[in-house]
Amino acid sequence: MQVSVETTSNIERRMTIGVPAQEIDAAVQKRLQETARTVRLNGFRPGKVPLSVVKRRFGASVRQEIVGEVMRDNYMKALEEQEIVPAGWPRFEPKTMEEGKDLEFVAIFEVLPEIELGDLSKINIEKPVSEIADKDVDTMIDNLRRQQATMKSVKRKSKNKDTVTIDFKGSVDGEEFEGGAAEGHRLTLGSGQMIPGFEKGIVGGKAGEELEIEVTFPEDYHNEELAGKPAKFEIKIHEVQEPQLPELDEEFFKKFGIEADSEEAFRAEVQKNMERELKQAVNNKVKNDVVDGLLEVTELEVPQALIDQEIDRLRQEAVQRFGGQVDFQQLPKEIFQDQAARRVKTGLLFQELIKKNDLKADDAKVEEKIQEIASTYEQPEEVIEHFSSPEQKSQIEAVVVEDAVVDLVLAQAKVKEKKMKYEEAVKAGQPQR
Repeated sequence: MQVSVETTSNIERRMTIGVPAQEIDAAVQKRLQETARTVRLNGFRPGKVPLSVVKRRFGASVRQEIVGEVMRDNYMKALEEQEIVPAGWPRFEPKTMEEGKDLEFVAIFEVLPEIELGDLSKINIEKPVSEIADKDVDTMIDNLRRQQATMKSVKRKSKNKDTVTIDFKGSVDGEEFEGGAAEGHRLTLGSGQMIPGFEKGIVGGKAGEELEIEVTFPEDYHNEELAGKPAKFEIKIHEVQEPQLPELDEEFFKKFGIEADSEEAFRAEVQKNMERELKQAVNNKVKNDVVDGLLEVTELEVPQALIDQEIDRLRQEAVQRFGGQVDFQQLPKEIFQDQAARRVKTGLLFQELIKKNDLKADDAKVEEKIQEIASTYEQPEEVIEHFSSPEQKSQIEAVVVEDAVVDLVLAQAKVKEKKMKYEEAVKAGQPQR
């Protein structure tokens, strides 16, 4: 076997491999003999078909089959010989395949890039700083009560947080537009579900009234044909309902998995959960900034093979989220391209920082992380037991090592703290997709 490797880019290689003709011919002859012993052809007894007949009938397909196997096997041997680790399966391009001649083919494949990390001191991180005020807890408890509220019809004028049942029909320049009409639509006023001005225009209306309101679509509206344009909506209010909030009692507390015998105890648990959420949001925001910074200061070309693998994972995740009713391969790959590329680049950069700085999972931090996760469950001891197995524990170790990467970058980056309200900080920490 003769092998030569050409570097065509930072991540692409062209490997030319030559295989002696006798190796191919011997393999073809052996396969034809095996076929002759098993093949059934009219006019011949089993196992008695002449080799010349078998070759005439099956020679071409057997040779093609053998060539495919030889290319695959010799490619794997060449990788080991050249000490090359591919990032995905190659594309084979045969150059000579004639019987009696040496086989020569090219394997085109990608490898992991050589990464030269950028200057970490040029990375800018914005770290949210927030405290949970009493009014934040009040708002959270009010939201929890509204989740469990029952609705009661009222005859008065509607106000924010009421739910109205409406028919509406919209038009732009006197023409109705697609998606601009509905009947029996339920809308909670002040929820921000509709375009700016729509819900505000209904506030003050009563059941049985018909309204006409004028609004303007936002400049960044998803439908470019409507973006920035003024519109009119004809609205008929069928019903106005106000929420009947449940009492803050033990029955209500248990609906949220909280064992509390007083409002004060319930409030303390709610605040504890909010503090946990706030901490996670801050960590997410900082990690997103770290990833953005690493991608900004480091030029990185990534193998499309890895991106394609990640796209398939994202498509499978999407199908699972929507109930698994479709084959994930029916989802267009293009809509996942950017997200997949970001994930792959992030993984490669984190791996490089881990290797370069010999980062490992600190046992104490692993145990701390497990305890932190367990504390959010009703039966924490069961969660701790779950993570006692090496396989499950390794997942936590991976998270701890990722945290170590973030800490490493933070130690060298420019970190600026920014005061935020609780809701603003939580929103800033929403994971990027």
